[in-house]
Amino acid sequence: MSAERDDDRPVDDRPVTEVEPEPDQAPPLPRRRGLILVVAALLVYAADLVTKIIVTATLEGEAPIRLLGGAVYLQLVRNPGAAFSMATGMTWLFTLIAAGVVVAIIWIMPKLRSVGWALGLGLVLAGAMGNLTDRIFRAPSVFHGHVVDFVSVFAPNGDYFPLFNVADAGISVGGALIVLMALLGRDYDGSIVTKKPKGEKA
Repeated sequence: MSAERDDDRPVDDRPVTEVEPEPDQAPPLPRRRGLILVVAALLVYAADLVTKIIVTATLEGEAPIRLLGGAVYLQLVRNPGAAFSMATGMTWLFTLIAAGVVVAIIWIMPKLRSVGWALGLGLVLAGAMGNLTDRIFRAPSVFHGHVVDFVSVFAPNGDYFPLFNVADAGISVGGALIVLMALLGRDYDGSIVTKKPKGEKA
């Protein structure tokens, strides 16, 4: 004897089809970080500009000022070369390089989604703009201007380490941060680069 149903609902004899699970969706991309780049660049660029104005107004023709027990000396040096007073006599070339760096960073900014990359590129951008401003607007001529350096460590006149300024420090710290992000496998667009096991083909 067949079991009676407790209700009058019709029996559905159609075969049950399994619903396939939806494929895993890619994780959402991080937020764009262009604002972090802009803020970092503006702050460091302003610091570079202000310190150079103060130095040129107060240290022109003065003896080096000894600070922190001789760990730091402040003195005005006008540098016709690259960062840290290197490669003098090629001001025009470094002017073009700095301009190219600025354009490249501005181009990459809309794709920027990594905080580390944003800070690093912001510091590099500020440094490039700071020294580029000197090369364009300072003596002896446009695009051949000498960069204002004023920090010497451990001894005056850059005896132990080349003189530098805030812009040079920004380029160095920003570059180191970018290298660190690359070593950690963090790309500027927020993606994580994973290394394939040895022997696995692409």
